[in-house]
Amino acid sequence: MNNKKKEKGNNVYFQIIVDFVKKNSVAISMMILSFVLVSALNFLNISTTQTVASFDIDGFEIGQIADRTIVANKTLPADENNPVSVKEGEKIIRKGFAITEEGFEKLKKMSESPLYIDFRAFANNELFLFLLMIGWFLLIMFLIPNHQQMFREILVQVIFFVVVYFVVAFGRKLDFLSSPYALPMIIPASLFIMLITILYGKTEALILSLVMSLGVLNAANWALEPFLYTFATSLCSVVIVHKIEKRIDLVFASIILALYNVVILILIIVIFNETFTNMGRSIIGVAVNGFISGILTLGFLTPLEIILNTSSVFRLMDLSDVNNPLIRKMLVNASGTYNHSMMVAQLAENACREIGANALLARVGSYYHDIGKIEQSQYFVENQQGQNKHDEINPTLSASVIKSHVKKGIEKGQQLHLPKAVVDIIAEHHGNSLIAYFYNEAKEKDPTLTPESFIYPGNPPSTRESAVVMLADTVEAACRTLENPSVTRLEKFITTLINAKVEHKQLDNCDLTFRDVSKIKEAFVQVL
Repeated sequence: MNNKKKEKGNNVYFQIIVDFVKKNSVAISMMILSFVLVSALNFLNISTTQTVASFDIDGFEIGQIADRTIVANKTLPADENNPVSVKEGEKIIRKGFAITEEGFEKLKKMSESPLYIDFRAFANNELFLFLLMIGWFLLIMFLIPNHQQMFREILVQVIFFVVVYFVVAFGRKLDFLSSPYALPMIIPASLFIMLITILYGKTEALILSLVMSLGVLNAANWALEPFLYTFATSLCSVVIVHKIEKRIDLVFASIILALYNVVILILIIVIFNETFTNMGRSIIGVAVNGFISGILTLGFLTPLEIILNTSSVFRLMDLSDVNNPLIRKMLVNASGTYNHSMMVAQLAENACREIGANALLARVGSYYHDIGKIEQSQYFVENQQGQNKHDEINPTLSASVIKSHVKKGIEKGQQLHLPKAVVDIIAEHHGNSLIAYFYNEAKEKDPTLTPESFIYPGNPPSTRESAVVMLADTVEAACRTLENPSVTRLEKFITTLINAKVEHKQLDNCDLTFRDVSKIKEAFVQVL
């Protein structure tokens, strides 16, 4: 009996693990990919580095009293570049004894030989990188909603991380970048963080800032200066660009970032009690780095917006232009739907501002949420003038026509390459609610009728913005029928409409709180 209970418990735990892996498969696969790529760079870095047992070869010189004993763990034959040979087990230098010329040459040979790899240093780095990838995964899982769907987002971040690791690990091998104060000149962290901030938001950018900075710490052989510089300039990049709304603002942002970079480097020099001798090149270099990062962000942004199909602030601003061809077509072919969409946009935008959601996304989503009505506009009440098309057809067909506008809207949105967040609003603005009017009408004719044919094909809203658009759509359409509206009557009516959505579980999948719902009601009343 106990064995059966234990086996049942093990099966439950196993199923929980399987479900967790399935749910987070995208993030897990991306972290594994990141670890594999960085591990390859780590191996190449360790195998080509100028170190002996994790110490820089520059720390040894002929005649110096050795502070440790170094024993060769491989036999290395003589070659043209290094005519000395090393035997396995040979003591190259002895602690407390002066380093001879021959001993120094053997140290040099060991450090430069592609056959000599400090596996201890490699293993240490691998353990650190493994823990870093786990930490990155946990941050994504707990801080970013819908992380299991973010294949492109995480892939881009992995590529950026690997590029920064590569630049730091191999850039420091160059003589003119060997100083920890010179290395920041080539670290492209600001460029990548600004792109992530604009494309995906500050939460993703802040997570990448921390992970990227720790990667720099490892790649720079645990030098604190590049780590602190990368972390500080990354945070500055997030602060500078996360609220800009025009592309031209990136030019000013690049100038500000250049100044910040100079200040950050000077502070690091002072903190580590270094002199400013020979620091002029580094200071000018980080200023140029900051300025070029802003300009390159401006150049890379549009192609990345198109390739990744993101709902960045610039993309949304472009889509919010009501003079674009599709919105103008809606105005001509479905003027009632156009006016309804404009009003929904105003309601949703104000409500999102009150609850701290993305007001611009809600506004754009409202403009496009009913684009599926354009081709059959005469079947929707806001476009009808006198004659009702539904009087000529049965309720089941009427419901099919009404439902079809969601599917057509999704198809049209995908054809126009609208951002996924906007297409999701189109798909979710009715959720899976019942088309009650035509269902009740059909039910009178056939009491055995089931509601499945009268339910919208979408899913309940998955984001706060999508939920607000759903509520604004419902409230705007219903409140137009209210006679002699007053603040009190509006408040009561809107409360009834929202409570109905809650009762039918249309708000279960989003992160709206009771406080948010109260603020949304107040915002709706103020506008209406």
